Amino acid sequence: QVQLVESGGGSVPAGGSLRLSCIESRYTYRSYCMAWFRQVPGKEREAVAAIREDGTPVYRDSVKGRFTISRDSAKDTLYLQMNSLTPEDTAMYYCAAARSQGGSRFLSFGGCTYNYWGQGTQVTVSS
Repeated sequence: QVQLVESGGGSVPAGGSLRLSCIESRYTYRSYCMAWFRQVPGKEREAVAAIREDGTPVYRDSVKGRFTISRDSAKDTLYLQMNSLTPEDTAMYYCAAARSQGGSRFLSFGGCTYNYWGQGTQVTVSS
């Protein structure tokens, strides 16, 4: 039903910034919630930020005040602006969409359950 393609990852020093992008290719209705998750090897995938259909953002506590999620509906693109990065932010970042049918790896955050995933983009922050 939908394909998600992330970009914008890279390597930055602590205190630096990155902006991730995710283009949603779909053939039907727009996903009603979208989010960013991240994962490091050996750990569970965790939610970072989400944006609901009405535009309301939700953040995990550790990124509040540093990360900003936004959505350009005209371009079917999701963004994550990340500022004041720390080594603890190092991870593979995944774009996720919540849709009513299909998908896999169901994870919930901020009132939505995400079931479609991109391939990920690596973010590495050096100390």
